[in-house]
Amino acid sequence: MVIVSLLALVVALVALGLVLQDRRTAARRRTGVDALPEDVHGLRQEVAALRAESTGALRHLAVVRYDAFGDMGGHLSWSLALLDDGGDGVVLTSIHGRSDARTYAKSVAGWSCEQQLSPEEREAIDRARP
Repeated sequence: MVIVSLLALVVALVALGLVLQDRRTAARRRTGVDALPEDVHGLRQEVAALRAESTGALRHLAVVRYDAFGDMGGHLSWSLALLDDGGDGVVLTSIHGRSDARTYAKSVAGWSCEQQLSPEEREAIDRARP
């Protein structure tokens, strides 16, 4: 179960990297002088379009590491918040014990979650908030 969760996370991060690489490549193609708007109004429209495009990006990230059990050290358990500008995204938690590890994912909308959050998950969301 943990392996499937980690594999899904790796696939998502690789896909995000490919999207960002495509955007960078497209931006490099538009860097010629002819591609720039001739007036300030055109530049403002470009900036507004870029801002609108970036609001859905998972730009707000925070990790909280902790010991889930008193008899273990090393801060092996963690909660990770991945959120966009509106506070929508996911909080991932991995709790490590002596013989197993469990991973949980909870949807976040508007900086809050319908499911009950652990103190560490709440802290990760709060740290990710600008």
